[in-house]
Amino acid sequence: MLLYYIVAAAIILVDQVTKYLIKSNMEIGETIPLIQDVFHLTSHRNLGAAFGMLQNQRLFFIVITIAVVIGIIVALTRMGRNQPRVAWALSLVLGGAVGNFIDRATTGQVVDFLDARIINFPIFNVADMAITFGVGLLLLDVFLDSKRTAKVDGEA
Repeated sequence: MLLYYIVAAAIILVDQVTKYLIKSNMEIGETIPLIQDVFHLTSHRNLGAAFGMLQNQRLFFIVITIAVVIGIIVALTRMGRNQPRVAWALSLVLGGAVGNFIDRATTGQVVDFLDARIINFPIFNVADMAITFGVGLLLLDVFLDSKRTAKVDGEA
């Protein structure tokens, strides 16, 4: 069980360090092409959620994140040993949620900087990646579980 919390803590650490480096070394709006017109580092601040939704809803995000974090900790405690894929997914979401929570709680805005221009995607950060991968892993688990259930039901 401890390993899942270590993974979440590592995500938080990497997220906060990278955001600190961006804030310390780049002006808002400044961009550094890593691969011209494909992938840039771009200093950006987001006052909302993914894709810029729900701008200026800081209190809402703080309350929701606290509820999500509590839910994840309860879920990890109850199912971590029995459902490792779900536990890994939850540890990723936990780390990402706390990473963005720290930004919102301290400054009211989330630092974004990873700019995938080739797919015209919103600028994002390490916490966002962890949440996305975690949710993807949860969806994979649901899919695989439904296939298992269908197979067992078909045999009955």
